[in-house]
Amino acid sequence: MNEEPIPNGNATHATVEAGCDDAALVDDGGVCNHPRYHQMFPVLAEAEIARVRRFGTLRHFAAGDHLYRAGSLCPGVFLLLSGKVQISGRDGLRDDRTIHVYAKRGEFTSDVTQLSNKPAVVDAKAIEPVEAVLLRPEELSGLMIREADIGETIIRALILRRVLVLEEGHGVVLLGRPGDPNMLALQNFLRRNGFPQTTLDAEQDADAIEMLARLTPQPDDFPLVVCPDGKVLRNPDERHLASCLGLIPEFDPGHVYDVAIVGAGPAGLAAAVYAASEGLSVAVLDCRAPGGQAGTSARIENYLGFPTGITGHALAGRAFVQAQKFGAHIGIPCEVMALNCDRQPYCIEMTDNRRIRARTVVIASGAEYRRPAIENLSRLERSGVYYWATPVEAIHCRKEPVLLVGGGNSAGQAAVFLASQAEHVHMFVRGASLTQSMSRYLVDRVASLPNVTVHTRVELTALEGASYLERVRYRGAGAVEGVMTTRHLFIFVGADPNTRWLRSCDIALDGKGFVLAGTDLPTCFNPALPLQTSKAGVFAIGDVRSGSTKRVASAVGEGAAVIAQIHRFLNELAPATAAGA
Repeated sequence: MNEEPIPNGNATHATVEAGCDDAALVDDGGVCNHPRYHQMFPVLAEAEIARVRRFGTLRHFAAGDHLYRAGSLCPGVFLLLSGKVQISGRDGLRDDRTIHVYAKRGEFTSDVTQLSNKPAVVDAKAIEPVEAVLLRPEELSGLMIREADIGETIIRALILRRVLVLEEGHGVVLLGRPGDPNMLALQNFLRRNGFPQTTLDAEQDADAIEMLARLTPQPDDFPLVVCPDGKVLRNPDERHLASCLGLIPEFDPGHVYDVAIVGAGPAGLAAAVYAASEGLSVAVLDCRAPGGQAGTSARIENYLGFPTGITGHALAGRAFVQAQKFGAHIGIPCEVMALNCDRQPYCIEMTDNRRIRARTVVIASGAEYRRPAIENLSRLERSGVYYWATPVEAIHCRKEPVLLVGGGNSAGQAAVFLASQAEHVHMFVRGASLTQSMSRYLVDRVASLPNVTVHTRVELTALEGASYLERVRYRGAGAVEGVMTTRHLFIFVGADPNTRWLRSCDIALDGKGFVLAGTDLPTCFNPALPLQTSKAGVFAIGDVRSGSTKRVASAVGEGAAVIAQIHRFLNELAPATAAGA
């Protein structure tokens, strides 16, 4: 998941680094030349192998057998005891490409997705008889907690291998036209969920043209998607793509979780980490990707512990891995439709009719991007209008002027990021200055950029364009009307709470739809727990909570604090449940 892999740590003294002098390890992809090769493919020493074996199951494979295949569920991590395992990538366009050959006793397969039992994106084939120890996801999680030094070596390697696969583009192939809104949506979905992809121009790329000659698609079939198992999807939506890739998880309908967390932004992921690390059974649900709105931030520079800043995507990726390390079950994409809270345990219903039961529920569903009342916005919303700024959007704005509407921190971070790609960034701000709504460091950063112009007391009124954004109309100070030519509009004007799914539970909300909790509730509720809502055992944290501070650090703090309150509720619930039984 990480754009910025976890920093170097002290390797366990017993770890032997794999060398590239072995001819079997020097593959066509040049992986051995990677600067972090030895961290990607470490070799455990005999003492470490013995410690790992206690957690897994011995398995044998004949030459030619597959340990796992791209597109199918990978059973877990294999610790090699003898033999050789070839890892190769395939994407439906080219012949299989060797990525690595595991040939040393003490090497181990797979990448970080095995923490969540996701499908593989590469093939693993025994090229001579293999003896290995299989660590299933729950066993791998137990190993990393109980054998911390070995766990550090393993999890770093698993993360870096996923980064390598992302860099190499093994996995999904997207074929379409640059700038196609459906294509952009799929690219963003894959990127934010850390799934490797290769994007080809259906009109210019030779590989794409050759493939299209075989598939004979119709105009409405674009974009085309080739999944790792070779299946071809024609103009799929995000959920259809997720289903093809095996990303939609399975939940045991008979299991009752201690806590179900709706929303995998900073607050929800923090709650998952603290709850799972303290032994609670945890389910986390999110309809799109880890990180919420923060996951689209180009760079967060005021979050404690990251003096040089960190992208929202990288921060969310680390938290996502951390929660899974402690055993949290994370379901993405899983859209929640309703919360039924008339009896214990509570029941969460998803749009695909699946249900999850939990003794407590944490509302961390955040907010949805606000769509201002601008003429023609809905018509052109997917044709040059964006609500976040990531590398996927930036590549289409390269050396072109862009317009950004908004004056908060998210707008400032986006302006700084886009300025490095676009010809010029124009910012429309309704207020008299940025200082009224933006952190000082960002105000200074924006002011220092020569290709950023801030227009104050300006309001966007209309968009124009036949099938794609071409120009905008605005109203400035003194009701002066104006027109600006641009093909790219970024809107950062706040967000509305994502609370529609709470109607079935009749949770108390404020006048703007945010969830009331603690002392903000009417006195008739008198909750004893500061983050508890009007329904006992249902808590609210992060941006969705009324009166919350809209900062990543505040959201993470609430995610940590709510777990102590959940423990207290569960301790009080247990005797009552026993008495009722």
